Amino acid sequence: MRRTECLAAIATTFLLLVPLAASAQKTVDVWPGVAPGSEHWTWQEKVFHDEFLGYHSKQIGTIVEDVVKPTLTVYLPARASATGSGVIIAPGGACIALVMKPANELARMLQSRGVAAFVLEYRLKRKLVQGMPKNLSEDKACRWGIADAVQALKVVRQHAKEWSVSPDRIGMLGFSAGGMIASEALVQKDAALRPNFVGLIYGAPFESMPIVPSKLPPVFMAWAQDDHTAGYAMARFYAALMKAGDKPEVHIYRTGGHGFAANVRHGGTSDHWAEEFYWWLQAEGFADKAAARDTTATAGAAHDDHH
Repeated sequence: MRRTECLAAIATTFLLLVPLAASAQKTVDVWPGVAPGSEHWTWQEKVFHDEFLGYHSKQIGTIVEDVVKPTLTVYLPARASATGSGVIIAPGGACIALVMKPANELARMLQSRGVAAFVLEYRLKRKLVQGMPKNLSEDKACRWGIADAVQALKVVRQHAKEWSVSPDRIGMLGFSAGGMIASEALVQKDAALRPNFVGLIYGAPFESMPIVPSKLPPVFMAWAQDDHTAGYAMARFYAALMKAGDKPEVHIYRTGGHGFAANVRHGGTSDHWAEEFYWWLQAEGFADKAAARDTTATAGAAHDDHH
């Protein structure tokens, strides 16, 4: 009897520990030493928890400012369910802050479905005033983040065997300013360094438009019609992709505003953007097709407001 109870206890412990193999996270440095261009940065990173956007009192979770040392937080699925794909996720925040909630939530969702995720904390312009600085140039503020994103792609590919991902199945997704960073990584001149797919969530080049080549990797774009911050930038980048002969997947939601991934669900179809991104990954061959059968029941309402 005791032996039976002991075996049962061991089995129970094993079952409890199995999920931990998929949920344990570690953080790795993006650069082997001091990141180029920040050799003389002496300030310290700041982290604020449970933050609210004052103008509409919506809780947006953890905010990080003044990042000096860029890192990747690694979310690996259990080896048995790993698809071999990975997504580097760049949070938004105008390159003066990082809004971590949407990035972390997406990372956990992808991890649970066999896709490795890597949340990138990239370097930011130092924030010296409260609120949005006057005359902020995102082209200038995001230049360090772009360099960090390109380097992050190299890091993930270098660790491909260790992390059970394929070097040719590494994508990047960005929110808002993170989308601008991802778009710059997408169109960089060295095609071998580009991500293998890209997701742009209410973020694209906000100021100067880069040269957009043809034959780019697959692109997923999502924004809302009532987004007065990024709507123009998204539409302009979409037009540039089409002109170059690229054919992105585009989801334009009727409502959601800017930052819908960071907000509490409001009942619109933009609430389902992450599911649609995942279904797109499946269609492009970057996710396990069998893993989405459980989610198809919610698909019907996801397209009602699209144009």
